[in-house]
Amino acid sequence: MTDSGTIEPEQATERAAEAPARGRRRGPVLRRVAVLVLVLVLLCLPPWWTLFGPAAGWPGPVTAAGTAVLVAWMVSFPFLMIAGHGRRRSDRAARFADTSLGVVWVLFTWSVLGGLAGLALTALDLGGADRGRIVAVAVAAVAAGLLGWGHHEAMRVPRVKRVDVHLPRLGAGLDGTKVVVLADTHYGPIDRAAWSARVTEAVNALDPDVVVHAGDIADGTPTQRRAQSAPLGAVRARLARVYVTGNHEYGSEAQGWLDRMAELGWEPLHNRHLVVERGGAALVLAGVDDVTAEHSGLAGHRTDLTAALAGADPAHPVLLVAHQPKYVPHAAAAGIDLQISGHTHGGQIWPFNFLVRIDQPVVHGLSRHGERTQLYTSRGAGFWGPPFRVFAPSEITLLTLRSGLSAPE
Repeated sequence: MTDSGTIEPEQATERAAEAPARGRRRGPVLRRVAVLVLVLVLLCLPPWWTLFGPAAGWPGPVTAAGTAVLVAWMVSFPFLMIAGHGRRRSDRAARFADTSLGVVWVLFTWSVLGGLAGLALTALDLGGADRGRIVAVAVAAVAAGLLGWGHHEAMRVPRVKRVDVHLPRLGAGLDGTKVVVLADTHYGPIDRAAWSARVTEAVNALDPDVVVHAGDIADGTPTQRRAQSAPLGAVRARLARVYVTGNHEYGSEAQGWLDRMAELGWEPLHNRHLVVERGGAALVLAGVDDVTAEHSGLAGHRTDLTAALAGADPAHPVLLVAHQPKYVPHAAAAGIDLQISGHTHGGQIWPFNFLVRIDQPVVHGLSRHGERTQLYTSRGAGFWGPPFRVFAPSEITLLTLRSGLSAPE
């Protein structure tokens, strides 16, 4: 631009070239916003229709208040999520966003089921003029009960699940080896330092030989979650305590979590292995980074089973820790004896277990893959996001390794 305020030809050309680029950048953003708005509307429409719609027949002020609450949530939720899980990492905002999302999801699920029940009542000509209100009250009561129970299930110390795993190549000296599995502790916006200490006590009470943390240790950095992770330093195991990264570490300083676990006395299996021995028998404990590691941008972080097994005696059985069950085809191809995973939470809030099954080969439990490889998928000890577990109980798993054949269900 000259002193007179006119635009030079070169500047006009540059601005003309920049305009399409700005348009291309705005396009994906607007599409993401449109998708978000659509998802929020779809989540809120069934609860509104079932609880406050014309069929319920509530007085005007009740309908207006219910509508206002749902609209206020739709408007505020994206901002709370950004404040809670973005760069600011406000735990207060995250707590509200996560909890409210869980409430809306449960209301959505049971409103859809309530709507189907209403259609059935209509077809059977039951309920009369109060049919809609009966359905609304029933849906609200069921949702409230499930949310109260689900919150209790999420916040309690997990129950112990005991499973025998038969490994044909396991030597007699290691028969009866007790492997305790923790996964998906997800230390996060709700301070669960006391819960973490009680989990440690429960693990130690099992008198384990090996303790495995299968990843997703926290939502937040090691500094943010230092107090919650501290009790892991008191976990006891006769042979080894091992840890691998999960996908959530790659949003919150994965290398820092590897360092933090080493500081607490654990062995981070960052694409490496160690060997435990007893009674003349040996077992290779190997671990790989999560499958999302390669796209994290962190140097040296990727899923590398070849590196994890480098130098291991092929005659020894291998227990591989990989956060996501869907890594099991690679484990089976490599002849791994047992893979231990987490990640799925068992679905956490029904009916998410059906959605998890689309992405993962197994939602929970012991399964066989190929001739040699078995997979144990833990439901996890904690929860992610909404502090609820509905029909997907948390667990601390005690795997007892046995020599011999097995036929997992």
